Amino acid sequence: MVEALLNGIILAFGLIIPLGVQNVFVFNQGASGRNFYYALPAVITAGVCDTILILLAVVGVSVLVLTFAWFKFILFTVGIAFLLYMGYTIWNSDPRPSDDVQGSLSVKRQIAFAASVSLLNPHAILDTIGVIGTNSLQYEDTDKVIFTVACITVSWIWFIGLAAAGRYVGRIDTDGSWLSKINKLSAIIIWGVALYLLIQIIGS
Repeated sequence: MVEALLNGIILAFGLIIPLGVQNVFVFNQGASGRNFYYALPAVITAGVCDTILILLAVVGVSVLVLTFAWFKFILFTVGIAFLLYMGYTIWNSDPRPSDDVQGSLSVKRQIAFAASVSLLNPHAILDTIGVIGTNSLQYEDTDKVIFTVACITVSWIWFIGLAAAGRYVGRIDTDGSWLSKINKLSAIIIWGVALYLLIQIIGS
């Protein structure tokens, strides 16, 4: 039981901590809103999407889906298109905190973007299947539940902390100069991921 808990925590942190599109987006929403609450749509959506992916990985459904080459091709293609669009949007976004009650992005756009960078990221899906899904096979019954809950809990705590960290940076960066640089770097990272996915499609 303890082993399953620690394994779930370590694996989840290992997967989620590296800088990625999803992390960049949640951080940016925390940084560019008037307060932490304006980033909640992004935080909640990212958390829900990760919860879904983890559950699918544990029960093995996502492994069956990704065995179809045509599905992987569609996933990569849609993911590339959206990443290019998202990079453009972040590059041109105003980094200064907004007085609008919706923050830098509307609630609908936060939800749409967070869901897309979570569910249209092939590598996030493959990592979840390959690491969490594979490791879950060694557990049964209560241990498997504990392992799964540990992974999900770490995911939610991370996104909340990421948005809070972004809000802290946004508070001390009153003129938006830091956030402007962060946005540009974020856009470049996102475009880099899109380019990598394109190379994967061409090479496959």
